[in-house]
Amino acid sequence: MHATGKRSARAKTGAKKGQRPSANLYSEITERIIADLERGCVPWVKPWGRAKAALGLPRNAATGRTYSGINILILWGAVIERGYPGQNWLTFRQALALGGNVRKGEHGTTIVHADRFIPKDEKQRAKTEDDEPQAIPFLKRFTVFNVAQCEGLPEHLYAEAEPLPEREIIPQAEALIASCGADVRIGGERAFYMPGSDYIQLPPQPAFFEQINYYRTCFHELGHWTGHPTRLARDFSGSFGSKTYAREELVALS
Repeated sequence: MHATGKRSARAKTGAKKGQRPSANLYSEITERIIADLERGCVPWVKPWGRAKAALGLPRNAATGRTYSGINILILWGAVIERGYPGQNWLTFRQALALGGNVRKGEHGTTIVHADRFIPKDEKQRAKTEDDEPQAIPFLKRFTVFNVAQCEGLPEHLYAEAEPLPEREIIPQAEALIASCGADVRIGGERAFYMPGSDYIQLPPQPAFFEQINYYRTCFHELGHWTGHPTRLARDFSGSFGSKTYAREELVALS
């Protein structure tokens, strides 16, 4: 995003009057995660993705350091949502320093750096009262780009994960699924049970980071399948966040 003209710190962060920018940033990140959850995208649980990136922690391609805290969830979500083939990230300046550049038109992902500072008046108070100064925590936001959004970088930074096997068959699991008689449809990028039409939808097995998770996900959806009116007749009327919805998820997880 390109800004035009000068903007105040409050305008940049969108903070309301009297609200600390860091508090507003926490809210933005929280709202982003809630939106992912409501779309069924849970990056720390969802074991598949359209991306072929290896399952692991995102890292800075220039320093080799892995990201931590909330940044892991933000970057995992970006890899899953946008289909990036790797977990390596760079700032705009780091890409230039490595001899490459971010391709024109690419949009970065906002992450945060947590730090602390001690105001001058607090230092003076602590000195006067012979006390320990109290540091104030703050968040600083900055933008990173997946190496797939860059060009001209050293070749080794573009290395992708090993191709996933086409399919890993577990005969006992296949037999159990078949014995249920459920309508299981393979395709797409989402896993769900549709009560009205009484079918289960699953991504193809190669889309899962670990093949065993294809079966785990299928059995989870089979748990929901048992609640159809012609079987155990459970209540599917609850929306995300409701007690009814949570109760049904607990049933499928048990």
